[in-house]
Amino acid sequence: MISQQDKATLRELAKKYKALAELPIQAERRNRAMDINDLKPRRPVVLINELPWHEMDIDGKMQLTCEDNYARIMEWRLRSTLFRWEYFQADMVVEPFFPVMRAYDNSGIGLEVDEAQLSTDANSGIVSHSYKDQLDTMEKVMALKEPIITADKALDAERVKLAEDAIGDILPIRLRGHYIYHAPWDKIPHYRGANNVLIDLMDNPELMHATIKKWTEHGLSIMKQMEAQDLLDSHIADLHCTPAFTSDLKPGNKLENIWFRCMAQLFTEISPAMWKEFELDYVMPLAKMCGLTYYGCCEALERKIPMLKTIPNLRKVGVSPWANPESCAEQLGGDYVYAHKPNPAFVSADFNRENVKAEITRIIKTCMENKCPYEFVLKDISTVSYKPANLIEWNKVVQETIDEYYK
Repeated sequence: MISQQDKATLRELAKKYKALAELPIQAERRNRAMDINDLKPRRPVVLINELPWHEMDIDGKMQLTCEDNYARIMEWRLRSTLFRWEYFQADMVVEPFFPVMRAYDNSGIGLEVDEAQLSTDANSGIVSHSYKDQLDTMEKVMALKEPIITADKALDAERVKLAEDAIGDILPIRLRGHYIYHAPWDKIPHYRGANNVLIDLMDNPELMHATIKKWTEHGLSIMKQMEAQDLLDSHIADLHCTPAFTSDLKPGNKLENIWFRCMAQLFTEISPAMWKEFELDYVMPLAKMCGLTYYGCCEALERKIPMLKTIPNLRKVGVSPWANPESCAEQLGGDYVYAHKPNPAFVSADFNRENVKAEITRIIKTCMENKCPYEFVLKDISTVSYKPANLIEWNKVVQETIDEYYK
């Protein structure tokens, strides 16, 4: 049970949350994000995500006071939303309900990550990793177990009851599901190390084909299990830090109703032919099963876009700070959402207004010239050097720069 003191804290925060959710600007922002995802060019959406929250506390506003474990989860969600809105809301949307995400267990692949870590900030989750190679033979790869997904409906019911009892008369409580996140080449290095993976793409391609084949089989199994256990949801607001709103997905909880999110960040520097052989050919069948696909994250994709466009339901493409923006815009045109990732280094230390303005101006001009529906999503923010004002200033400069082109 959540204590009366914890309830009082949550209720105060929920009232503030509700007041934001009822503002008319929420509908405008939601509709604008939907138009962009529906390939209707408009003023770009700007979002800020993946924050170094240990550096964000201003005047104690991110200090959690609840004692119950789930009350603290609820408190963090409410406080973090209010905090972002107050200081660097950008174009975030506050939905008029409190979400409870469907819970499930994943049995794993029968292998635990074995690594050493180094950190420069004990409070940060961003650390350097050195992974032990545990999948260096065919026998080890073949021994990997198929993950078993088990929906925890009892936990869902408990969390919904707790939330409704605490704040349900203030905010509706909605049980929400998930989209599919499939990034095998982000995971495989955890069991081998990045260098070993890249070397074996050349020196031992049979082993690497067996490895990605196993991960693909597991990914397909997870997708089907999640669909069968009612864990999916077309109604999501956040698609890996970007807006998910669209009218081109029918409401539902089947694979055909949801977003498929995929990437191969390790493969920035490998050839398009090798990328197709070890990534695209394996991810294609899984992507086709879903309603829409969002591909790419930190990897530079300009050399792979021609083949990437063969994914029939491709809708959004991530354009990283290390990609050539003009080349990406020319190739994507008005047929795909250009999801630009501004350079997080520009907020990591001393803020430089000119650098940010130059970057944003360059993207605006090339996207307008090529009629791209586009968005700005500042993410992967490892640090702001304990200067939250960097994000406040970044948002201000970006919005002012966009104002010069969109009246």
